[in-house]
Amino acid sequence: MSTNLITAEGYKKLEEELSHLWRSYRPEITKKVAWAASLGDRSDNADYKENKRLLRQIDSRIRHLRKRLDALNIVEYSPQQDGKVFFGAWVEIENDDSEVLRFRIVGPDEIYGRTDYISIDSPMARALLKKAKGDEAEVATISGTKTWSILKISYP
Repeated sequence: MSTNLITAEGYKKLEEELSHLWRSYRPEITKKVAWAASLGDRSDNADYKENKRLLRQIDSRIRHLRKRLDALNIVEYSPQQDGKVFFGAWVEIENDDSEVLRFRIVGPDEIYGRTDYISIDSPMARALLKKAKGDEAEVATISGTKTWSILKISYP
C-alpha cells in the first residue's frame, strides 16, 4: 500500500488531468463511438471497437482519479522543516564514488514521467527522512549498502 501524501502541485496536476478527461477527452471519444455505432454492424467496425476500448480506459482512469483525490492528503511546507529532510524537500546527495543526485521527495502519485522525483515510500527517501545537511544515510541497494552524504536541502 502506498502513502496517501501529495504536494499541492501534484494534487493540482491530478485535478487538471481529471478535468481534462471528464470535460474534453471523454466527450470527444463518446462522439466517435456514437458516429461509429451509426454505421451499422458493430462486429466488424474497428472504429467502434477501438473507441469503446478507449472509452473504457478513460472511465477507469476517471474512477481511479476520483477515488485517489478523495484519499490524498496535501502536505504543505512548514518553516519547522527547514534544515531537515521531510516530504516535499529537494535534496542533493553524494556517495563515496562522487556520484551526485538531486531529487524531490514526493508522493507516489507524482513520480510518473519525472526523473527528478522519488516516492516517499522508496528506500532512499526513507533513509534520508529527518536528516540534516552533512548527515549520512545508508541505503540498501541490489549491489549492497551505499552511504550518501546530504549536500543540500531546500523547499520550493
